[in-house]
Amino acid sequence: MFGRRKAKQERGEMGPAGVPWLAYPEPQWPEPAPSAPEPVPAAAVVDDFLPPDFRMDTDDELAGRFMPWRRPLVVEGEVRACPQCQAYRDWVILCTQDRIWLRCRDGHETLEPHLDVAWYNRNSGPSNGKFGTLEEGLRSLDH
Repeated sequence: MFGRRKAKQERGEMGPAGVPWLAYPEPQWPEPAPSAPEPVPAAAVVDDFLPPDFRMDTDDELAGRFMPWRRPLVVEGEVRACPQCQAYRDWVILCTQDRIWLRCRDGHETLEPHLDVAWYNRNSGPSNGKFGTLEEGLRSLDH
């Protein structure tokens, strides 16, 4: 019995599992017609979804941004203190011209080279006001 199966497999009448091969013709697929590439539709022009009163100004339109920082500021493992009065908390952090400035309660301003705009963007919340001058903004923070 095993000899016949092996002989049929060698002749190509049966597959390796002893199942007979069925002789069906190869399917004839139609050749794809050559076609021109489909044109890419132009992007639709969409109006801004926010009304003008709710839109944030770009950095080009603003002289700078600021935020309060009431707790001690730790940069690279060190608590920052004002070089003039040694205050180490209750800062106003100013972001202007791609630089970060620290302003203490007494009005001393110090450039902080170890912080950048990306740090400011990660740590600042949404802006809740727009001011004509820095002094107006500082008054709004009771500084």
